[in-house]
Amino acid sequence: MAVTDSLSRAATVLATVLLLSFGSVAASHIEVTVENFLRVLTGRIPPSTPRSKRLLSDDRSNILIYMTGHGGNGFLKFQDSEEITNIELADAFEQMWQKRRYNELLFIIDTCQGASMYERFYSPNIMALASSQVGEDSLSHQPDPAIGVHLMDRYTFYVLEFLEEINPASQTNMNDLFQVCPKSLCVSTPGHRTDLFQRDPKNVLITDFFGSVRKVEITTETIKLQQDSEIMESSYKEDQMDEKLMEPLKYAEQLPVAQIIHQKPKLKDWHPPGGFILGLWALIIMVFFKTYGIKHMKFIF
Repeated sequence: MAVTDSLSRAATVLATVLLLSFGSVAASHIEVTVENFLRVLTGRIPPSTPRSKRLLSDDRSNILIYMTGHGGNGFLKFQDSEEITNIELADAFEQMWQKRRYNELLFIIDTCQGASMYERFYSPNIMALASSQVGEDSLSHQPDPAIGVHLMDRYTFYVLEFLEEINPASQTNMNDLFQVCPKSLCVSTPGHRTDLFQRDPKNVLITDFFGSVRKVEITTETIKLQQDSEIMESSYKEDQMDEKLMEPLKYAEQLPVAQIIHQKPKLKDWHPPGGFILGLWALIIMVFFKTYGIKHMKFIF
């Protein structure tokens, strides 16, 4: 009897999708772009991309996407140099659904006018939460007088405070998450959308997306695993076949460098400088005026 570990109920946070998937946090800001984010979600990445930079999900995976930053009505900024729109995000989620890359998806966004980012969603099994309604700002929390900036956003602060009390056996549901930051605390009005989600939010546990335990499927089928030596041997044979199929490389015709170096420099034709010509004409005019005067100008023109 073999035991296979599936990806069902596996929570994937945006930090995992972007920062951890693209390497160390210190170097990841170069690769965290709108294009790369959409490619990771939809799986449109080169075959050479390592597993650490892929979203390894299927139709049994629960995906959590958390986004925060500066935004506005229908867009969110990336690195203050580009933006992702609510239409691009909605189309990416539809591609994920068509390609069976998720079972259920939880989308949380903390930005100004955050509710505008989930207005265009049309794919099934998506639940969305936002820190503010259209026309509202999303405010910060915990100012640090030492550096003169705020350390965290209000909505993120209260959501994190709520999630720190959750354990793998918790029975807390999504309706509880909707109430974590009322307007009295957030100042803005948090919103949520559940019409695309098939299950009732009160029946959806927080642990279905946060800190859940991976479920195990037990099968009676025998799975034969290849030894490392067999894998290396098959890979070596494939590389040899690829080398045989490749056309032999040819050098392009190069310039006759030796002949060019030994050529004698061509003598340039001599031309009088422009200042010399102007000076000569000025001298001729001065001599003319001194000899004949201005009254003879009519004979010239």
